[in-house]
Amino acid sequence: MGILLPSITLLTTACTHQYTNTESSQAVSDNKYEQQALAKLATLKNKMAVAKDKNIDVTREETIVWFSEQFLKFANWDEANLDAIEAAFGYERYYKPRKKGLALALPDYERRKVIEILDKGIQTLDLELEGKIKRRPVRKVDWQNTKAADNMFLSQGKPIFPYDYFSKTVGQPLTNTDIYNDHLGAIYHGGENLYPVDHDRAINSFLVKQDGTFDQELLKELTSIPDTNIGFLLYWLMGIPEWVEQQEPEVRKGRSLFTGFDVDNPLARELWAKIIRKTAELTKGKKVTELGYILANEPHWFAEKGYPMQKYKEMNEISSYTLTKFRNWLRDKYQGNITKLNKNWQSNFDDFDNITIEIPIDPILIGQPKWYDWSRYNMDRGTEWFTFMQNELHAVNPQADTHIKIMPRMFLDNNRSGGIDTEALTELTTMIGHDAKSFGSPPIRPHLSAKWNEKYAYYWSAVTMFHDFLESVAPNKININSESHFLSSGAWRDMDPRTSYVRSVYWLATLHGMDANMGWFWARDPDGSPEDRLEGELSFFDPGLAGAFAGSNNMQPHVSNEVTQVMYDLNSFSEEIISLREQVRPIRIFYSETSAINSKDYMTKAKKLYEKLFFEGLPLGYATKNIIEKQDNSKWDLIIVDNNHFVTDDEFNALQNYLSNGGVIVLTSAENLAYNEYGEKRPQQLQANNGKLIVLPNQTSLDEIKHVALTHVQKTNQPKLKVKEDNGQPYKTTAWRVVEQNNGCYLLNLLNFGHQQAHLQIYTDANEPISMVDLMTANKVDSQLNLQSEGVLLLQVNVNNSATCPSNN
Repeated sequence: MGILLPSITLLTTACTHQYTNTESSQAVSDNKYEQQALAKLATLKNKMAVAKDKNIDVTREETIVWFSEQFLKFANWDEANLDAIEAAFGYERYYKPRKKGLALALPDYERRKVIEILDKGIQTLDLELEGKIKRRPVRKVDWQNTKAADNMFLSQGKPIFPYDYFSKTVGQPLTNTDIYNDHLGAIYHGGENLYPVDHDRAINSFLVKQDGTFDQELLKELTSIPDTNIGFLLYWLMGIPEWVEQQEPEVRKGRSLFTGFDVDNPLARELWAKIIRKTAELTKGKKVTELGYILANEPHWFAEKGYPMQKYKEMNEISSYTLTKFRNWLRDKYQGNITKLNKNWQSNFDDFDNITIEIPIDPILIGQPKWYDWSRYNMDRGTEWFTFMQNELHAVNPQADTHIKIMPRMFLDNNRSGGIDTEALTELTTMIGHDAKSFGSPPIRPHLSAKWNEKYAYYWSAVTMFHDFLESVAPNKININSESHFLSSGAWRDMDPRTSYVRSVYWLATLHGMDANMGWFWARDPDGSPEDRLEGELSFFDPGLAGAFAGSNNMQPHVSNEVTQVMYDLNSFSEEIISLREQVRPIRIFYSETSAINSKDYMTKAKKLYEKLFFEGLPLGYATKNIIEKQDNSKWDLIIVDNNHFVTDDEFNALQNYLSNGGVIVLTSAENLAYNEYGEKRPQQLQANNGKLIVLPNQTSLDEIKHVALTHVQKTNQPKLKVKEDNGQPYKTTAWRVVEQNNGCYLLNLLNFGHQQAHLQIYTDANEPISMVDLMTANKVDSQLNLQSEGVLLLQVNVNNSATCPSNN
């Protein structure tokens, strides 16, 4: 994995002993590191001047200089305010026992990391000055003129990937160039910045007063956003005014963590209709809406007994409005047949109007009809609420782009009691929205599995599986991660993350569809102090915010710098990245929300099949009833149906129609599709008709399933290049994707997720001679190469010297 500096947790013991025994050593140590850093800064600046004279682009070095200077300043602030830093560590329970030692160690740690990025910057620039590498000049984001196209952002006619931080120094003006610049990103947020710490943030319920008029002072916060840079607006649903609660005592029944009211309440809907229409009118056509209106922050309604969110008053009960709507939903679902419902529920209701249900619902009911009906309704209820919000917005501003910050756990976890139908919401909004995350090392919460770490350096499948599903559902929509948790989250952080991890995970997410990302989070004011919300005694309803500063990139100059560096590189090669990710997905994995609701381990099993197929050089996709019915079926070669025992008749019929129209289906066992949503045996079985139906024996291995799938991928969809891997393990860890360019050359992208170096051999089936160039350096690369752990390579390949490859232009 390469040589890394010791982590701060290892440094803590030595530093604590040093600081507690002799305060004078503190000044000597700090002066030493700071003086080294300042000397290296001067060296780098001198080399930059030489490079400019030679017309060498030094944008990357300018960012290194900026972060170095900022973090030297931050280190001095942290040293002068040890009590504040100790308190910050104390708010995160993982760091709390070591908070004093961590606070003492932090300033020198930051200075040493500044030295590290300066050394790397000097070394890289020396290589270019000596002619040993040639880097493609940086293509900066045009923060004023970038526009949303059909499925990507465009700047000067080329794809661009905007980047920023979602929560960004609350209390600082949007025009502060110490915060809004190319280094940190310059997206204007009509969100976290708008309101002070003692008020719900962003566009919220308090805009409307009891007399029905608007609070003009709060509206000014919205209308005063400069119409200069692109940005986004956020509808913050967390609060509800007291006057609403006085008129509607039930308004908080069925609330959730970030939705502070009952979405079925008529007065709450009337209030939000006014807010949405007014804000749509005031912001229509403004640049701050170019990245869309975020309809909600991490929505969910976990209605399962014992779920951790219950302590935050989530779905502790439901309102009479919700119960009435559920009864009507059941009436439609059962076509008025109360006898059928009673049979399924093992109940004796005499009418749909008398149906009751205990919420939170007991998870012992998973797999039973009552569990399915409530879980399916809860999802439909959430989708209906966001349909209402979007309709109100589009009534005033029909061209408004929308997305929702969908948490990846709503798809990736086995739990389906949260009221979020990821597919339905992705179909609904005009953009894809989420806050995808990853773990760079085992999570800090002991209840979370780190089994992936046995094979891989980081949790890559959390990124790819989620993105591949979203992109399969909506292949022609812009994909926005409005709170990327690649660097830290409530579940994971690391005081010394690897820069190789940072580069790999951002590269991977962008390769799999991410068009823009706003990272979590930037919380430093320009003087180095924490932002307004994180000063003083912290007590938030949001359980994660108080402890978010500790172990974040706000303490990590190498991480913050690497985020910008990898985004520079991705934007410089944006056309290549787009061409790699816009390939067909010849293998589709069937996904059924019905089976997911009825199973305790649906996604656990789904991840195993996905992982087995992932390392074969082919982009993977998903098929659902809607995807089959709404999209061009010729864009894939086969559908694998695995672990889908429960499907509705509509889902079954979609698969049968696909087969009848000439499709190929691999059933991994005869148990697939055997039952309807209520566990009733289905009398029908799939018939091949004009297609090809392959039914594998029960207990067929994943390796055999993979073999069968690969043999049914058409030759035109097989990658021209092949990659043979030897990493010393009995499993693969290197992901690779190949695409032919218009000039006859090929792009080959390589990512090694393993702990070990991988030896790779690049070849063609005909063993034709190939030549390769590393596009990041313009250097030639041998067809047999070693790729280090978390290594990223973008290669241009010439097969048989049959094309003129432009290399690093």
